[in-house]
Amino acid sequence: MLRQDSNEDTEDVSLFDADDDAARRPKKSKIRHPVASFFHLFFRVSAIIVYLLCELLSSSFIACMVTIILLLSFDFWAVKNVTGRLMVGLRWWNQVDDDGKSHWVFEARKVSAQGKKKASEAESRIFWLGLITCPIMWVVFAFSALFSFKVKWLAVVVMGVVLQGANLYGYMRCKVGSKKNLTSVATTYLGKQFLRQQTTQDSETS
Repeated sequence: MLRQDSNEDTEDVSLFDADDDAARRPKKSKIRHPVASFFHLFFRVSAIIVYLLCELLSSSFIACMVTIILLLSFDFWAVKNVTGRLMVGLRWWNQVDDDGKSHWVFEARKVSAQGKKKASEAESRIFWLGLITCPIMWVVFAFSALFSFKVKWLAVVVMGVVLQGANLYGYMRCKVGSKKNLTSVATTYLGKQFLRQQTTQDSETS
C-alpha cells in the first residue's frame, strides 16, 4: 500500500544501497518480487537485443522497429507503474493543472514502526542498475546511428532514449525528493486541486 510521503515515515531507498547507515542495518538480500525483478529487466534488455540482432533476426526493418517500440512501451509502463513500486517503494507521475503548469507528484512506501516493508538490497541493486545502464546504452546507440549515417534507426533509438530516460529522470527526482519534504510537492498540489474544484462548484451553485 503506497501512501503520500512525509518527512519521517518515508523509506530511504539508496542508489545501489550505499547510504552511510547501510552497515548498521541487517542486510536483506532476498528477492521478494522475482516476477517484478524479471520483467524490470526483460523488456528493456529484450529491446536492446532485438536492436543489436535485428538484421540477423529479420530482413524487415518495419517488423524490427515495431517490435522494439512495443518492448520499450511495455517497459515504460511496467517500470513506471509496477516494478518501481514493488522493488524500491517509489512511484512518480506528472500532472498538468488547469493553468497548464506541470507538476511532479511522488509517493514513497511508508515504513512501519517495526521496520517492515523495507526494500531488499538485491532488488534495489537490480532496479537501479537496470534503470541507469539501459538509457546510457540507448544514448550510445543514438550517437552510433548518427555518426554511421543510419538515419532510419534514429527514430527507434530516440524512442529508447526518451522512454527509458523519462523513467530514469522521474525516479531520480523521486529519489532526491524522498529526502526532502515531499508533502509540499504531492499533498500541497493535490490540496490545491481539491480547493480549486470546490471553489468552482461553489461558484456554479451560486
